[in-house]
Formats: sequence, C-alpha cells, structure tokens
Amino acid sequence: MAHVAEWKHGEISELTSLITHHKIIGIIDIGSIPAPQLQQMRGGIRAKAQIRAAKNSLIVRALDEAEKQVKGISALKSEVHGQAAVIATDVNPFALFKEIKATRQKAPAKGGETAAHDIEVLAGDTPFKPGPIVGELQKVGIPAAISEGKVVIKNDKVLVEAGQKISRELAQMLSRIDIYPIELGLNLHAVFENGSIYRPDVLDIDMDRFMGQLRTASLTALGLAMETGWANTQTIRPLLTKAYRSAYTLALEKNIYTKETMKSLLAKAQASMLSVSSQVKPVSKEGEKTPT
Repeated sequence: MAHVAEWKHGEISELTSLITHHKIIGIIDIGSIPAPQLQQMRGGIRAKAQIRAAKNSLIVRALDEAEKQVKGISALKSEVHGQAAVIATDVNPFALFKEIKATRQKAPAKGGETAAHDIEVLAGDTPFKPGPIVGELQKVGIPAAISEGKVVIKNDKVLVEAGQKISRELAQMLSRIDIYPIELGLNLHAVFENGSIYRPDVLDIDMDRFMGQLRTASLTALGLAMETGWANTQTIRPLLTKAYRSAYTLALEKNIYTKETMKSLLAKAQASMLSVSSQVKPVSKEGEKTPT
C-alpha cells in the first residue's frame, strides 16, 4: 500500500469537518484569479461563508468521508475539477449564489483570453489628443478619427465576439480606453443542500423580481379567496371585516335598530327631517302662508 503523507490525513480530516458541520456545501473554481483579488473576494464573503482550497484529490477523499455522515454529499465529487475549493455556509443556496456573484469584478485583458461576451466600443470622445494614437486605435479595429481637435470613436463596433480570443495588441488598447472585459470571480460549480444538488442555471435568478412575483401571486390568491369566501388563517380576519361591513350597510338600508346602527340611523333621520323642513314654507299666526 502506498504511503500517504501525514499532512494529507490532516487536510482530509479538516475538510471533512468543514463539510459535515455546515448545512450548505458548494464546490467553486478559483482558477485564474490573482492572489490579491482572491484574498479580497474571500474577505468579502467571510462573514457568511468559509472557503477552503485544497488539491482536488483531497477534496474528493473528504467528500467520501463526509458521505458516512451526510448522505448524498459525495455527489459533489463530479463537480471537483479545475482549481477547485470547498465553500461552506449555513445560508440558503440562492443567497449563497448571490453573495458569490457579488465578488465578481472587472479586470483588464492581457491577451490570449477568450471573450465571455461581445466586447464593444461605443461612439464618443476619447481622452487622447490628436496624434499617432489615431493610427494605433485603427490598427486594432477601433474606428477612430479626429473631430474638432479631439480623437473620437466614430461609431459603435463589436471588436471581439463572445467565444473569440482577445489579441495582445487589442488588450493593451482596451486598457488605455478604460475597457476591462475580463470578469474575475468565484465560479460556482454546484451546491449541496439536504440531499439535493443545485447548479448555477437554477440558482441564478433575479431575487428582487422573484420576490415581486411572489408578492403579486400572494395578493392575487388573497383576492380570489376573498371573492369566493374561502376561509383560512390568512383570510378569516378580512372576511369577518367584510361580513360586518355588509351587515352594517344592510341594517342601515332596512332601518334595523341595533346598538351599532342606532347613532347612524338617528343621524339619517335628522338629516331627512331637516331636508323636509327646508321644503315647508312658514305659516302665519292666522294660519295663512306667509307671502314670499
């Protein structure tokens, strides 16, 4: 049997403990993130989650060990690829994904990277004074020209389409015009919670829009329940209020005297009396109507 270094046993034990002591476990890729930015990202998420990097083989071993205590956790082994790390937290997977997305930041291209999305320049002024810079911009495909003593970009143009490589020359020029096309950030492969695996295509939702849709659905359901008179813990109070108002209105219309309607009915009677009184002409002492 091959000898396994003692430090590896310790690493596996610590990873296993981390995995088994949190409700939510994810596998992330931290490759291609420079050390300073990675430390900054870890600091930004530290209050809600712990990140532990290790060799992929050790993470896989730790998941096998954790399976003895957390059934189904070993399903994450297929997500351990690239420069993987374990992220552990107790917040729900959707909140975790939102936190991970918040760590992303723009960075300049160095050349040779694959564009994740179309890289486009927009028409407008540049910070450059007229000179050789115009030819340099044009050389990398940027439609530059001189207008009113300024170097301008004449029209919008897609320089690199998504999936294409960014040349070194273009990368240098993009940095000079403050376009940073590379997005650095933790890349979530999958998350485990209570026997289920969630991937980014499920977790990547607009929470504000989603909560708005839930509120709309809730109000619509409440309105339907009120309309049909369906009594439950959410509708019983407004249904009783509605029933009371309907009964009160009916009692007023039918002149039904109760403790609740008496005051309103007397006010109604007085108003009627004053209305009739205003239509009657005064009568003299002899019983004749006073001339108008």
